[in-house]
Amino acid sequence: MNNQLIERDLLQSIKKAFRYFSVLTLTGPRQSGKTTLCRKLFAELPYYNLEDAATLAAMQQDPKAFLNKHSEGMVIDEAQRFPEVFSYLQVQVDEQRMADSAEQQKYIVTGSANFTLMQQAAQSMAGRTAVLTLLPLSTQEINRIAPTCTTDMRILRGGYPAIWKTDDEGREILLGNYYTTYVERDLRNMINIKDLSQFHTFIRLCAGRIGSECSASSLAVEVGVSVPTIQSWLSILEASYVVYRLHPYYANIGKRLTKTPKLYFYDTGLAAWLMGIRTEEQLAIHPLRGNLFENMVINDFYKRGYNCGERVELYFYRDQGQHEVDLLQVAADGKICAYEIKSGKTFRTDYFDGLHYLQKVLGDRLSGTCVLYDGEQELHQQYDAYCHYTHCE
Repeated sequence: MNNQLIERDLLQSIKKAFRYFSVLTLTGPRQSGKTTLCRKLFAELPYYNLEDAATLAAMQQDPKAFLNKHSEGMVIDEAQRFPEVFSYLQVQVDEQRMADSAEQQKYIVTGSANFTLMQQAAQSMAGRTAVLTLLPLSTQEINRIAPTCTTDMRILRGGYPAIWKTDDEGREILLGNYYTTYVERDLRNMINIKDLSQFHTFIRLCAGRIGSECSASSLAVEVGVSVPTIQSWLSILEASYVVYRLHPYYANIGKRLTKTPKLYFYDTGLAAWLMGIRTEEQLAIHPLRGNLFENMVINDFYKRGYNCGERVELYFYRDQGQHEVDLLQVAADGKICAYEIKSGKTFRTDYFDGLHYLQKVLGDRLSGTCVLYDGEQELHQQYDAYCHYTHCE
């Protein structure tokens, strides 16, 4: 149990954004630490949470007056409850620019529903707001509060900050409550689910497909709903930062490649909970432990990018000859770094088989290859490198 305040890597990106924008939009999953971070960083600004019924009613009744309550600006939390706030912020920002005032109001707007929030921000606030994303804790952030924790503990606990401030029993309660709150409240606010039990089946089947190609048609058969319904539910899970799909790389390679994306969860703790995995002993012998490990490592690539205020381009490679590489990171110049992810503690040379094949396919486009695994032996070089997964930069 650790009650210390966790230093977040996104902090510097937020400070940098406010040099250029008077409005900051901060998105991310529920419980990823957005409120804690904003209240710590902007303690001098008044704080309003639109989950509070009275606050929401006041905002809806007269948004312009609400936004002008304080000359210094404010923090507006859970903005997905009133996404129209961006239209009023647009007017507010434009009026400030016209006035050319040295003392501009600062607004921090947070929310946890990706699609609704981002759609409104894109339509109303283009060029007027910095948009950053706070995902659950990264490996680097967890190391600051639990440097000796095991790999299996990282997988089981995931990255929600509250989980790292409690014991195993508390973890069970918090994850169960997180899931119930999401399904019973947030989800029903977004879509009309006629049979909640079917959705429960669907999301657990998704957890069981971590690291595998995700076919909407096969899920539809198992759940007993239509393919469009499955596609809608997957989109909602993505919009809520519960899952994401990793797409295959097939740009001008000339090979017959798979085009079906793989499915991953933003938090391995929630995924393991949905699978019924409760202890490290259960996880150690679970057939999907390797998939969960792979999920955790790929999550860190996204987190490093988001924490720097950047969007990372990640893919996997698989062709019909069953040649596969777990992760490809494409740089702005088109160069590709390829990674093979292995949950074992003992390094083996055959870990490079897929990477060597990819070198033949991509040629000069491949700028580096590395195996990320759970062992101590390391070799740092441009090609055929290998290292512990926590040492990847």
